[in-house]
Amino acid sequence: MIKPGRNDKKYFILITGDELDELQEHAWDFTECYGLNRRIYNYKGKRPMGLYRWDIEAMKEVIGIVMEDPKNYPNKNSPEYQAISRLYTRVHELYREAFNE
Repeated sequence: MIKPGRNDKKYFILITGDELDELQEHAWDFTECYGLNRRIYNYKGKRPMGLYRWDIEAMKEVIGIVMEDPKNYPNKNSPEYQAISRLYTRVHELYREAFNE
């Protein structure tokens, strides 16, 4: 497990409603992310989730892969796809903030 150093900053994001439902639907896709899958699965959406840069990067990549798979979202106009797409946009913004892009 990656241990944060004293200079590692935590970034916060609040995920609720249908975005949280869709993220938790795909929590098993985060199995290689050292505990992130468990944190996502147990997350209730009451307080912002604290993520380090490596968590944000993993979340951005996995959500992107999930969105591209036609088995997950055959209809790009479905409310489920729209929810995960909104979440991806928010995570991507957090990624740009964390990596100064």
